Amino acid sequence: PPYLQAKEENAMRQIDLGRTGIKVSELCLGTMTWGTQNSEAEGHAQMDMALSQGVNFWDTAEMYPVNPVSKETAGRTESIIGTWFAARGGRARVVLATKIAGGGQNAVRDGIPPSATVLRQAVEGSLRRLQTDWIDLYQIHWPARKHYHFRDNWAYDPRANDAAQTEALMLDVLQEAGKLVAEGKIRALALSNETVWGAAKWLALAEKHGLPRMASVQNEYSLLCRQFDTDWSEFSVMEDMPLLAFSPLACGILSGKYQGDVTPQGSRRSLNPILSGRMSPRVFPATQAYLDIAARHSLNPCQMAIAFTQTRPFATIPIVGATSLAQLAVNIAPITLSGEVLREIAVAHKAHPQPY
Repeated sequence: PPYLQAKEENAMRQIDLGRTGIKVSELCLGTMTWGTQNSEAEGHAQMDMALSQGVNFWDTAEMYPVNPVSKETAGRTESIIGTWFAARGGRARVVLATKIAGGGQNAVRDGIPPSATVLRQAVEGSLRRLQTDWIDLYQIHWPARKHYHFRDNWAYDPRANDAAQTEALMLDVLQEAGKLVAEGKIRALALSNETVWGAAKWLALAEKHGLPRMASVQNEYSLLCRQFDTDWSEFSVMEDMPLLAFSPLACGILSGKYQGDVTPQGSRRSLNPILSGRMSPRVFPATQAYLDIAARHSLNPCQMAIAFTQTRPFATIPIVGATSLAQLAVNIAPITLSGEVLREIAVAHKAHPQPY
C-alpha cells in the first residue's frame, strides 16, 4: 500500500510523556476494536499506517477488544499486536501502553481487583500475548472502588469507599510494580479512569515509600465530555501528569454519522445502541453545534474534534481509533485550529455543557 512507502519519521511531533523521560508521538493509536470489529489483518494494516505516519505511541488493554467485552475475546487485541511484532520486528520503534483490568469486569479474572499477585499475573499474561519483553506504560484501567467515570457521575456516591482499605491496596500494587520495574518488565506506571483524590494518593504513597510514580492518566475527554477541565486540569498541570484522552470523537458521535438518530450498518452503535450511555436527546443539538462550526470553517469535524483536545492548558495526547484505514488516515492528519474556531467552540460549550 502507498502509505508503507512513507518514512516512519513522517512529520509527527514527538513530546515528553510527563516525567518518564519517554518521548511519544503527539497522537496515540487506539486498538480496542481489533478482534471484534476489526480482523487481525486489519489491525496489522492500521499499525503499518500509523507507524508510517510517525504515530509510534499505541494503547491497548488486557480486556480488549470491546463491542462486546467477553471472556472469549479478552486478550485478543494484545495478541494481534503480538503477531504484528513477530512479523515486523523492531519492537523498540513503538512506545506500547497496556492496562490491567481494575476489578469488577467479569471477563477478566472474574472481576478480581488488582493486587500484588494479580498485577504480576496480568503483566506476565500481557507480555506473552504481546510477544515482547517489556511494557513501556502500564496502566490501571479503573479504580477498585466506586468512581464517577463511565456516566456514573449522575448518581455518584463515594460513601461506600474506605480510605484506609484503598490506600493499603494502592501500596500493595505499587510495591509489586516497583519489583516489575526493577526487573525491566515495565518502564513506567500510569492511571486510567481515576479521580483527583485517587491520583493524589498514588503520588503521595509513591513518594513516601520510594516507589514508581504514576506518569499519566487516561480519562475520557472530548468536545462532549469535559469533566477534566476543572480539578483534574489543575492537578495535571501542577503534577506534570499528562492526559491520554480516550474517545476524543465520543465514539464517533462527533463525526456526525449518528445525527438524525440513525445507526449506520457496521458502526459501533449497531453493536452498542446507547454507546455506553453517551446517547441522549441532548447529544444531537450539541453535536450539530460543533458540526456547524466545522462546516463554517471548511474543517473535517473529526480532525477539528481531535485537534481541540491538543489546545487545552494541560498536556493532552488524544487516543485515536478507527475501524477502517480511511478513517485512520483522516484522524491522524494533524491540523491547527484558529483562534476564531476556538472562540466559537467555547460559545457552543457554554450552550451545551454536559450532553451526556
